[in-house]
Formats: sequence, structure tokens, C-alpha cells
Amino acid sequence: MPSPAPEPLTSRPLSVWLVDPFDDIPGEGIPPLRYWSLARVLVARGHDVTWWTATWSHRRKTIRTAPLGIREDEGFAVRLVATRPYQKNVSLARINSHKDFGRTFERLASEGVSSGQLGRPDIILASLPPLEGPEAALRLARRLDATFILDVQDLWPETFERLVPGPAFLRQLIAPLLLGNMAARRQAVVAGADALSAATHAYAAGSFADAPADAPRHVCYVGAYVDEFPGPPRAVSEVAAAGEGGRAGYKPAPTGASEAAGVIRGLFSAAAAGASSGPLECVYAGSLEAGQDIEILPAAARQLSAKGVAATIHVAGSGKQEAALRRAAEAATGSCRMVVHGLLGREEYVRLLARCEVGLSCVKPESMVAMPNKACDYAAAGLAIVNSLPGELAAMLEQYDAGVGYTAGDAGSLAGAIAGLAADRGRLMAMRQAARRMAERELDREKTYAAFADWIETIHGGG
Repeated sequence: MPSPAPEPLTSRPLSVWLVDPFDDIPGEGIPPLRYWSLARVLVARGHDVTWWTATWSHRRKTIRTAPLGIREDEGFAVRLVATRPYQKNVSLARINSHKDFGRTFERLASEGVSSGQLGRPDIILASLPPLEGPEAALRLARRLDATFILDVQDLWPETFERLVPGPAFLRQLIAPLLLGNMAARRQAVVAGADALSAATHAYAAGSFADAPADAPRHVCYVGAYVDEFPGPPRAVSEVAAAGEGGRAGYKPAPTGASEAAGVIRGLFSAAAAGASSGPLECVYAGSLEAGQDIEILPAAARQLSAKGVAATIHVAGSGKQEAALRRAAEAATGSCRMVVHGLLGREEYVRLLARCEVGLSCVKPESMVAMPNKACDYAAAGLAIVNSLPGELAAMLEQYDAGVGYTAGDAGSLAGAIAGLAADRGRLMAMRQAARRMAERELDREKTYAAFADWIETIHGGG
């Protein structure tokens, strides 16, 4: 949950630099993700925003150019920093590209300010990863007397531990030797930051242990634009959501909440008794790469067919595993089928989620992802969420009663979770409504990024 928004201390427009090479920029993707969303909110408040990003698109793996007229269309500037390309997310080429970004960003920014072509920033907010961007931003902030905010989007370098070869005990011995320098660099950036923000509570807890105790902190989920998705169908009139979850912190439900939630589920069950019992429409949306628990989808579909469960598993996304999933989908027979759509445009993507009932958040826990983007979209679309991750997402789903868990890597566990929802449509309908409420309260960018901007303004304090 975003921190309570204090009264902003600044009454004049601020110059804010956002430093992030990863997110899609205008012209590349809709809807806006983290930095595009934040930039829009800040410029709407009258602040001057410049977004420093790389010439290489991390998501599309291609050279990017900033469309003409961004300043007129969006109200903020995009400055491209020349970097070398890379095709693999884990590669020496990517490391070199990040070095290019940090080094060249620092040089261009220093030259621009010293020549008078750029005004001095009041605030520099830089994303971690990569390390090179925040390191350069911290040095610039000290030279330019700017406030430096470190924004953590991933546990870096811990996420690399799963890639160290060998059994778990050996990885635990080798990882500190291989990743120790990166950990020390992160610690230095954290210690030097004037303020700290993160995309999840888990990332904040894992990254800010060595930060000064008095450093201001804030958590803002990547979230979703809830109004982009139609709400799930209602089977009953609006029911008081006793026990359906409060704000973040994810404390156990108060006494009586589970009974109230049971009554609500009963109402949905009664309404669902005569509803269509057609195939359960499930969707996995996102990357088809390592780190995602999608190798088990074909086996889960076969097990569902063996049980006679009528279901469709839609797969939307692209990556190295797409071809194998297409072959499995073509070979599938029985009551459960797979449909592989590939990478969809935004309108098609929204339509697909709107026609589905269950969202599959299939992510390997060792990826150390805490709140997948796909889960935010599923909740906004009002899908019951089947989730493999422990921790933050699991706790939120439990509090809102908005989904069920399964064991990553276990096709039988995934098939069992889907079969359970197919067999109890009343429970499914109640979970869908709960997921939408969860999105409205915890993940709606219209609210959370306004609170993020409030916090940023108070950090600078008008100085």
C-alpha cells in the first residue's frame, strides 16, 4: 500500500529527471508502465520532467527512437542514451550495454547542465536495476545539489543466484563470490540515497536493510489501470464486502470475516447454479521465457482432460518457449485445450482477459518476483488468480479471497487448482469480484501514482 500522503511541501514547479532504460516509452506500448505513468502524473501537476532512457529496447530487443512531438503530446521530454544492443537478458552484452548507459548518461547530463542546454534538476529518481544508472545518478545528484531517490524494481543481484550452476548448497557457497561486488555496489547506492522507493514491500525489505533509519521510504506497485478493463459479471446486487480485505500489511481477517465471506460465496453459488457450465476460460499472459512456470501447462491440460474437466488455457505472449507450447497445443486432445495466441496488441489483450474467468500467475519462486505485472492485470480484469508465488501476492490473494495457490513445477497441483474452480462456479464468481476489489483498492494506478507523486513532492520539500 502506498504510504499515507503527507501534505506536499513544494509550491513551485520542480525539475525531475527519471532515469530508467527498461520501460516502454511513448510510441512503444500501451498502457504506460511505471515511469510513463509517473511522468504523466508529475507533468499534470506542473513539474518539468525529463526521462533518460536507452536507445536499445529491453522488451522488444530492437533499436528505439523517440517519436517527434513527445513534449507536445505527453508534456515531458525523453532523452535517449546510446547503448550497445543485446539479445539475451543474461549475457556479457547486456552488462556492457548497462555500462554504456551509466557512463553516457552521466556525461550527457553533465555536459548539458554545464553548457546551459539543460537546467539543473531538483530531483533525480533512478531505477534499480541496472546498477549503473543509479550510480551515475547519485554522483550527478551530489555535484548538482539535487535530491536523489533510488527506486527498486527487482532484487538485484539476488535474482541472479538461480542462474549459478550446480546444486542448491553449492550455489549458496558460490553466489556470494560471484555476486558480492554487485551487492556491495547496491549497498553503497542505498546508503547514499536521500530517499528510497520500491515496486513491492518485498523488494523494499530485501534491498533497504542497510539504508539509514531516517531515510524516507515508499512502496508503489506497478499496478494496472483498472478502468481499462470491464468488471466481471455480477450475479447478485452489490453486497457489503465484510472481510474482503483492507489496506496493505495483509493482516489476518477480523473475527467474523470468514463467515461473512462464506455468506457472499453462498449467494454467488445460488446465482451460479443455473449458469452456463461451459469450458472454464483460463489465461496465462506474459513472457514465455525462463523464470515463468509454463513448461507444465501442457501436462496440466492433459491431466484436466483425463479428469473430464472442460477448460481452455489461453497463452498470450512471446518468447523462446512459444514454439514448444504451440506444438503442444496442436497435439492436445480431450476436454481441455490450449490456444497459443502469441504477442497480442493491447486491444486484443484486453478483450482476451475480459472473456476469461481465471488468470494463471505461473512464475517460478526462484525468480524472486514478488508482484508480477500479469497478476495486476488479472485482478483489474476481475479474474480469479491461480498463483505459484509465496509471499506478498499470496498474502494479498488470501486476504481478499481472490484466488488459490498451486505448487510451482507440479502439473498436478496446477490442474487441481483449475479443476476446483471449474467445479465450484459460485466460489469462482465470488473470487472474481474479490479480485476486482483488490485491484481497485491496492493496484489502481490512478490512485497509487498520485500518492507516489505526493511523496516525491514532500521529499524535495520545496528546497
